[in-house]
Amino acid sequence: MNMKEFTGLTHQQVQEKISQGLTNDFTVNTSISTWQIIKRNVFTLFNALNFAIAVALVIVQAWSNLVFFVVICFNAFSGIVTELRAKHMVDKLNLLNKEKISVIRNGQTTSINPEELVLGDMIRLNAGEQIPSDATVLDGFAEVNEAMLTGESDLVQKEIGDQLLSGSFLVSGHVIAEITHVGADNYASKLMLEAKTVKPINSRIMKSMDKIAGFTGKIIIPFGIALFLEALLVKHLPVKDSVVNTSTALLGMLPKGIALLTITSLLTAVIKLGLRKVLVQEMYSVETLARVDMLCLDKTGTITQGKMHVETVSPLTEDLSEQAISEILSAYIAASDDNNPTAQAIRKQFTSPSNYQTSNTIPFSSDRKWGAMEMSDLGTVFLGAPEMLFNKEIEIAQAAQQRGSRVLALAISPERIDHKHIHLPNNVQPIAILEITDPIRDGAADTLEYLRSQEVGLKIISGDNPITVSNIAAKAGFSNYQSYVDCSKVTDQELIDLIETTAIFGRVSPHQKKLIIQTLKKAGHTTAMTGDGVNDILALREADCSIAMAEGDPATRQVANLVLLNSDFNDVPEILFEGRRVVNNIARIAPIFLIKTTYSFILTIICISSILLGRAEWLLVFPFIPIQITLIDQFVEGLPPFVLTFERNIKPVEQDFLKKAIFKALPSGLMVVFSVLFVNIFGGLHGWSQVEISTLLYYLLGSIGFLSVVRACLPLNLWRILLILWSLVGFFGTAILLQKYIEIATLTSNSFPIYIILMILFTITFIVVTHIQNKREQSL
Repeated sequence: MNMKEFTGLTHQQVQEKISQGLTNDFTVNTSISTWQIIKRNVFTLFNALNFAIAVALVIVQAWSNLVFFVVICFNAFSGIVTELRAKHMVDKLNLLNKEKISVIRNGQTTSINPEELVLGDMIRLNAGEQIPSDATVLDGFAEVNEAMLTGESDLVQKEIGDQLLSGSFLVSGHVIAEITHVGADNYASKLMLEAKTVKPINSRIMKSMDKIAGFTGKIIIPFGIALFLEALLVKHLPVKDSVVNTSTALLGMLPKGIALLTITSLLTAVIKLGLRKVLVQEMYSVETLARVDMLCLDKTGTITQGKMHVETVSPLTEDLSEQAISEILSAYIAASDDNNPTAQAIRKQFTSPSNYQTSNTIPFSSDRKWGAMEMSDLGTVFLGAPEMLFNKEIEIAQAAQQRGSRVLALAISPERIDHKHIHLPNNVQPIAILEITDPIRDGAADTLEYLRSQEVGLKIISGDNPITVSNIAAKAGFSNYQSYVDCSKVTDQELIDLIETTAIFGRVSPHQKKLIIQTLKKAGHTTAMTGDGVNDILALREADCSIAMAEGDPATRQVANLVLLNSDFNDVPEILFEGRRVVNNIARIAPIFLIKTTYSFILTIICISSILLGRAEWLLVFPFIPIQITLIDQFVEGLPPFVLTFERNIKPVEQDFLKKAIFKALPSGLMVVFSVLFVNIFGGLHGWSQVEISTLLYYLLGSIGFLSVVRACLPLNLWRILLILWSLVGFFGTAILLQKYIEIATLTSNSFPIYIILMILFTITFIVVTHIQNKREQSL
C-alpha cells in the first residue's frame, strides 16, 4: 500500500502540548491498590472475630493465651504479601507489554512510549498492535477487533476518517492516524488495561473455607454469650477463667490454619513457576490449572516452532513464468502490511525487485483466510487458503497438506474488490501454490503423550487447513489426529454438536475458537487455552485459564493468566502439575485442620446443653484453653502439613474438597468429644483433680491429632517418618517442659493407663474407619 507522506507535529508543537498537559501520560488505576489489598486481608469477619476474642483475653489479662493472635497476624501478613506479589507480577506483565509506538514528528518516524504521545500526534499502526489512544484514520485501511471494549467479536473495518478506539487491536492492515483524545479523555480510559488487572479471587479452597467461616460467624456470638454466662453465672467460675474457656471454643471453630497454608502454598507455586520463567498474572489461576481437564492448543508456535519457511512454489498456469510469479509475490509482500509468521516467511523468501504497481489493498484476515490487492496489468491478486479461494480441489495443495505443510494459493481475478463490501469474486483463477513448512517443536510428542497419560483431554484449534493440522498432529504423536473438522464449512450449531467428539478443528475463526471454549465449559470441563496470535484473544479470555507465549502478540500476553517467557510449550505439563501439587496436598492435609472445627462445634453444643441437667456440678465447661490449642497446633497443624504441601502430587484433582475433608475429620473429632465426656465422668467418679483431668485430655487431644498426621504421611518414607518423629518429640517434650504455662501436669498412675487404653482403642477405630472411607472413595 502506498501511504501518503505526513510530517506530523514539530518539536515546538510537541513541547507546547506537553506544557498544556495534553499528553497521554495517564494511568487508569484498574488494578487493586496496596491499601485495598491490606484492607481485604485485615478487615475481614474472620479477623474481626479473632480480634474480639483477643481483646476479651487482654481485658482479663490472660496474656499467655494470646499466642494464637500471632498466627492470625501472620495469616493476614502472608495474605498481603501474596497479593502484593501477584500485583507485582501484573506490573511486570504490564512492562512486558509496554510496546513502543511509531510516531511521525518533523517528517521522521520514531518510536516512543504510549504515555509520551500528545494530542495531534500522527502514529503508524500495524496488524497485531494495540491502539494506544483514540485517533482518526488519515490514511490506510485496517480491520480492528474491538471485543476488548464492546464484547463483539466481529471485525470492524476502518478507513480514512473512521475513529479508532484505544484498547482495541488491529487484526489486519496498516494505518496512519491522528490522536484525537489523550489520557483521561480517551473513550476506553476505564477499560484500557482491563485484561491486565488483578482478577477477583476464584479459589474453590478459599470458597470452601469461607463457607465454614460464614457459618461460624453466624453462631459464634450467641454461642459465645451462652458459654460465658454459663461459666460465670451457673458454674461460678472467675471472670478470667470464663473468658479463657469460652474463647477456646470459639477459636476452635475458625479454620485459620488451612487458610494460611493455602495462601502460602499458592505463593510458593507462583515463585517456583517464576523460577521456571513462567509469569503468573493471577495467583489463584494456579489452583484453576490443577482442575484443568481439557487443554486447547493452537498449532503454530505451540506444537510447531513457529519458524515458517517457504519450501516450494508450484506454478498452476503456463501463462506466467516462474520468474513472473516470483515478481508478483515480491510485489505483493512488499506492499502488504501483514506481519504474521506466514507473511514473514514469504517476505524473507521473495525480495527481488518488481515493476508491478499495487493499490486497493485488502489485508489478510483470520476470518476470511485471504488477502488481496490490485496490481497493474494483472487485476486483483489474491493470496490465501486454496479451499477458501476456489470451489475445486487442487492436487498439489492436497499433497502438501498431507505432508503437514501450510498451503497458500496465489490467484488473480479481473474484478476489483470494494473495501466497504468485501466479498470474493466468482472468477478467481489459481496461478501458483506455496508450500510452507513449520518444524515440529522438540519434545512436543513427549509432552502430548504425558498430558494424555495424566487424564488431560487435548484439542487442537487452528486457523490452518484441518488436513495440514491433522498431519502435523500425527507427526507430533497426537493420538486422535484423524478426528478433525473444517470449521469454515459448518454452522455454529453444527460445530457445537461436534465439539465433544472432535479432536482437531481447522479453519477456525476467532469467533469459533471462543465458541469451542464456551461449549466445553458448559459441558462441565475446566478449560485451559494456549495461544500466541491476535485471533486467539477471544478464546483466551473465555478459557478458565489462559496461557500465552511471550513471543506472541502483545494482545495475547495481555489477556493471559500465565505467560511462558521462554515461549516453550513443553513447560505446560509442569505448570499444570504445579497447580495439582497445591490442590491435592491441601486436600490431603485439610482433615487435620477440620478436626478442631468439628470437635469445637460439637463440644460447644454439649456444653450449652448441659445446663439442662439442672445441677451446677454437672455443667460441662469447655475443657481446653487457647495456649493449649496453640501449642498442639504447632506440632499437628504446623510443620507436618506445611512440609507435606511441598511434595510432588500430580494425580487428577478430586471433586467435593470440603465434603470429603469434613467426612475424614469427623471420626477424629468424635474421638475428642468422647474423650472429653468419658474422662470428665470417669475422673469425677474416681475423685480426680481438675488438673489431672486436663492433663489427660491434653495428651489425648494431641495424640488423636497425630493419627490424622500419620494418615496424611502415608505411604511412609524416611523423610515422612522423621517428620512424624520430630512432631511427636516436640509435642511430648513441650508438654513436659511447659507444664506451668499450659496449665497441665504429668500423667499419673491413674491417668496413664487410661491414656494407653483409649489410644489403643482410638488407633484401631481410626484404622478401620480410614479403611472403610478409602474403600468407599475407590468405589465412587
